[in-house]
Amino acid sequence: MNVQLRQLAALVAVADAGTFTEAATELGLSQAAVSRAIAGLEAVLGARLLQRTTRQVALTATGARVLPAARRVLEEVTHLERTVARQDQELRIGYAWAALGKHTRRLQRAWQSAHPGVPLVFVQSGTATAGLAEGVADVAVLRRPLDDDRFETTPIGSEARYAAVATDNALARRRSVRMAELARYTVALDSRTGTTTPGLWPPGGAPASTRESHGVDEWLTLIAAGQAVGVTSEATANQNPRPGVAYRAVRDAPPIEVRLAWWRDDPPPRLAELIALARSLISGR
Repeated sequence: MNVQLRQLAALVAVADAGTFTEAATELGLSQAAVSRAIAGLEAVLGARLLQRTTRQVALTATGARVLPAARRVLEEVTHLERTVARQDQELRIGYAWAALGKHTRRLQRAWQSAHPGVPLVFVQSGTATAGLAEGVADVAVLRRPLDDDRFETTPIGSEARYAAVATDNALARRRSVRMAELARYTVALDSRTGTTTPGLWPPGGAPASTRESHGVDEWLTLIAAGQAVGVTSEATANQNPRPGVAYRAVRDAPPIEVRLAWWRDDPPPRLAELIALARSLISGR
């Protein structure tokens, strides 16, 4: 069996994007090249992985079983490359929606003062590990549980939750809102990287309808258009202003725990110092 990494990358890209066209754009390839990679993978495995129609592409039952394994292989190869090639030139911190909000710039400046030759670089990656598993980050800022033994995590603080509503919504005229008031609207959720789920509401009080979004930009676009409301972290409100969107504090929502994560078997240099500095800035000490 001769499975190639480019074939696995094509499968993951198509599964995530939903179309060959968007997958090709993501990979920087032609649509024909992506189609050939998928066809080659199916030939090697001897099974159909994708069900193609004129409107969409969907995983077959076999494809759904193969996809998680393909992700793991690509992640491990990326980790291998990163481990071998790492140079102590910069420290990259990944995040999915917001870095550290109002503390981001302060952390970068404090780090620069202490380590002028090692820039602290924040990189956005809309994955469950905020770029850690994909090799684009050395440390990740996480605001949701990470159930993966390959990674170590530690809390650095907590943040309040904020509602995001269209500026012409009646709730935008309020200084703060309650969860029950938000449940009257369609709530935009991002099940892959977001911090809000229907379980955030008490039993019997969950929103009547939800709408899936993919990343902070799509989430904000839905809200600005009045098609949904959202609940997010204080950092998102601080770091992602958007015309047409108003952020309001949520009075009765539990805070969000903020954690840093890294590869358990390959912690980056100066990790302890980074953790201590982040904690001190978030706590205000």
